[in-house]
Amino acid sequence: MDGPRLAIPGIDGGALGEPSLTDSYFSTSFIGVNGFGSPAEAKYPMMQRMTNSSSSPSLLNDSAKPYAGHDHLTSPGSSLFNDFAALSLSQRRKTPNPTANEFIPKGGSTSRLSNMSQSNISAFSQALFSHPSMGGPANAGLAPGMSLSAGSSPLHSPKITPHTSPAPRRRSHTPNPANYMVPTSASTPVTNAVSQPSATGQVIQKETVGGTTYFYTDTTPAPLTGMVFPNYHIYPPTAPHVAYMQPKANAPSFFMADELRQELINRHLITMAQIDQADMPAVPTEVDSYHSLFPLEPLPPPNRIQKTSNFGYITSCYKAVNSKDDLPYCLRRIHGFRLVNTKCMVLVDMWKKIQHSNIVTLREVFTTKAFGEHSLVFAYDFHAGGETMMSRHFNDPSADAYFTKRKWGQHDGPLPRQHAGLLPESLIWAYIVQLSSALRTIHTAGLACRVMDPTKILVTGKTRLRVNCVGVFDVLTFDNSQTNPLALMAQYQQADLISLGKVVLALACNSLAGIQRENLQKAMELVTINYSSDLKNLILYLLTDQNRLRSVNDIMPMIGARFYTQLDAAQMRNDVIEEDLAKEVQNGRLFRLLAKLGTINERPEFQKDPTWSETGDRYLLKLFRDHLFHQVTEAGTPWIDLSHIISCLNKLDAGVPEKISLISRDEKSVLVVTYSDLKRCFENTFQELVAAANGQL
Repeated sequence: MDGPRLAIPGIDGGALGEPSLTDSYFSTSFIGVNGFGSPAEAKYPMMQRMTNSSSSPSLLNDSAKPYAGHDHLTSPGSSLFNDFAALSLSQRRKTPNPTANEFIPKGGSTSRLSNMSQSNISAFSQALFSHPSMGGPANAGLAPGMSLSAGSSPLHSPKITPHTSPAPRRRSHTPNPANYMVPTSASTPVTNAVSQPSATGQVIQKETVGGTTYFYTDTTPAPLTGMVFPNYHIYPPTAPHVAYMQPKANAPSFFMADELRQELINRHLITMAQIDQADMPAVPTEVDSYHSLFPLEPLPPPNRIQKTSNFGYITSCYKAVNSKDDLPYCLRRIHGFRLVNTKCMVLVDMWKKIQHSNIVTLREVFTTKAFGEHSLVFAYDFHAGGETMMSRHFNDPSADAYFTKRKWGQHDGPLPRQHAGLLPESLIWAYIVQLSSALRTIHTAGLACRVMDPTKILVTGKTRLRVNCVGVFDVLTFDNSQTNPLALMAQYQQADLISLGKVVLALACNSLAGIQRENLQKAMELVTINYSSDLKNLILYLLTDQNRLRSVNDIMPMIGARFYTQLDAAQMRNDVIEEDLAKEVQNGRLFRLLAKLGTINERPEFQKDPTWSETGDRYLLKLFRDHLFHQVTEAGTPWIDLSHIISCLNKLDAGVPEKISLISRDEKSVLVVTYSDLKRCFENTFQELVAAANGQL
């Protein structure tokens, strides 16, 4: 189709690269050009029109296809690329990253250090604004606004069939974040694709797939011109709404916060913990479909007679892995309990349907003799690193000193205050919002919690609460004579509100002694002096008998605007965690790249050829490995710079046309190659290894 040529700055109108670019991979972790401005390295053009496709990375095929862009240095828009040639992330940070100072060169140049901005970047291959005027047979049949790299061709997709229309399939692709800035025409090229304008000015696309011809109207708006994006991944600066809420001015810039990392590591350690079966023979190796049991609390002695005050039975708790899905779960064992009637499973099924962020979900209930006696086991979701509210807030015996009886003539100690013996009111309201939300969900489902107790409330992280052991009382106290198992739920729900009031009062007094009947007046005086009237009224409402049935919704007016405070805090926490995730998002891709490179370099023998890794394409990759890791300064000392390593790996992954000099170890030969050449050698060599591993050679 002939038509007026579209002049796009920075594109010289030459023929496009190979058609395999239609299956290019990239990740749009960078949107916009905020942070650009240092044209210190004009020879490294970082900006290239962005494509509109994505694919899922894997070890075998996770990198970008060869970069086949235009020549920036000779294009009309080269000045624009030079203006955005480098990204400096040292504008805000005056001190080095405290967690990665070993990677900062002691005597490195400023330009090399600024390359840290070019780290963690995958490919933005091929131009975003394709047009028939760009020439070449590869895109001769494309309509204006169509992109060769807009998606994989249906002819090459294993999922496309003659019964699947290309148009709906194209719309089902994961949307590209760049489309929010640059609307593009998401068309997929095929061999016999033609287009023609309709009477209304819309473009009618025609594609033939598997012998079937499809006609559809492309209503996507035409792309906007003048927008440029990096051609491989870089680190954007911290989002301003997160940067200004950071309490630590010297927080890491390129890695997640140490506190979050340590918390995640601790959770992983607890999840993977195992026991020595020889030292603990009382723990069975397998219980029903669960294995690798690990006790989460001290095991009761075998001759123990007294029962727990919570359930009336001896209980123990284990972490175990389900062999059906290989996921960790928490098993709550009720010792010596024989289940004689299965009618209670109706309530268990109701509990299994409840999914809430402040409730530990019940997954299944079963009986077993694996422990040497009849036992009833409740399987819950496992939350590593959780501790009970009892151990978090009520584990200090000295906190009860204000309520303990004193000898004649002995005066009371100093009155506790907030932040000096008492919990801050904001923390108590955060707990109230979460516990009331859990009760609201449980009561709405027609059930009752019945375990609103500090020993059965889990605290994970700093302030996250989860109600644990739900459904246990419903099974242990099930009355077979009741025709309706839900007949007493209304009574139990009223007891839940009283239990919630006791928990809140204990938190306000920071002592379990405050909820004892003889200390209630003294506890309420303490609340009146130190906390707001809303908190006092909420406690009084929950602990006072009413002439009518109460609902957990009745305390919402007392919570009031504090609910929005908790919502705002949760969203701010989410912003911080997302920012930490963004710092680590590319690490998996770079690791897979290094894993591939490691399987190639220094391989002793391949196909009975001991010199395989020292010849051909493998020799270039060996020199590139030296270029990555073995550089030295003018004084001959090792030059270690993480930004250099990440930048070079990202350029290799994208296959950019930038040239580098690879010097042999004897310094007698210098090879000048582009990253696109290295990428071709890299992919071909690795595919050769994969083919040999699969027995195809």
